[in-house]
Amino acid sequence: MGSPAFAVPSLAGLHSAGYRIVGVYTQTDKPSGRGRSVDVPPVKQYAVANSLPVFQPPTLKNPQALSDMKLLEPDVLVVAAYGKILPDDIVNLAPFGCINVHPSLLPLYRGATPIPAAILNGDTKTGISIIMIKPGPVDSGPVLAQTEADIDSSDTTGTLTKKLSDIGADLLVATLQEWLHHQGDAQKITPRDQDHAKATLVKLIKKEDGKIDWQLPARDIWLRVRAYNPWPTAYTRWNEKLLKILDAELLNEDTLGKKPGTVVALKQKAIACGVVTGGGMLGLKTLQIEGRNVTTSINFINGARDFVGSVLSN
Repeated sequence: MGSPAFAVPSLAGLHSAGYRIVGVYTQTDKPSGRGRSVDVPPVKQYAVANSLPVFQPPTLKNPQALSDMKLLEPDVLVVAAYGKILPDDIVNLAPFGCINVHPSLLPLYRGATPIPAAILNGDTKTGISIIMIKPGPVDSGPVLAQTEADIDSSDTTGTLTKKLSDIGADLLVATLQEWLHHQGDAQKITPRDQDHAKATLVKLIKKEDGKIDWQLPARDIWLRVRAYNPWPTAYTRWNEKLLKILDAELLNEDTLGKKPGTVVALKQKAIACGVVTGGGMLGLKTLQIEGRNVTTSINFINGARDFVGSVLSN
């Protein structure tokens, strides 16, 4: 049970390991963009390409959804970023339980957005937790396995998601092997309860979260640039147009007496300009102005000579 690209390596890992996948549950196809083309979940794309049975119920909260799943007679349910809360009847359906691949070191960052949350917090470590889904608060079930992963200073939510999806797939396959075949007296995995007193819950990200407040310190804005890439992206306004900041760098430049939001020319080869913040300067590396393609700051200021010296709006 999964939907976005994060879940594909887990499905592929199970498939490659020889498990019989009796059903792939994913979100429904949705219209996307101005042309209203159909957005097909990546998990469905993999399943169709590999002739796996696909189920896309709009809701799991009716008796028919439970009845359909019972007919599949699953030994275990595996969930990775499915995007729906599972009713208790489904959680308790399979004899070996319901296992979730969660991209954080639980009990930290329970909820739907653990990867951007870790970047926003300035963490240098995160990881994958394989847990049992149980009735109760989200992501609060017993832990079967965990592994750490580094957060590099260049990581965005996009790159870290890819990294953790691969790590999660490997850990899932290794964990499931022991969980399914070593139960009872030979059980090698003992579910470990989380320390609920240390739990943190992350909120859903909204588009307006990407709006840059130049009064904030440069480091805070830099973390937002990374955490909100690829969505909703960190953005500001220039000449009444939306300007996305896709890549940035912290700079040791003098900002004394300069107004936050002011664009300053730089002599660095890779970074042509920086923006004064409420604490330090943020170097702009990759930008996208409304209606144009993504470009470097060097190319941007070459085509927009009045950009340097302007004041970006909050």
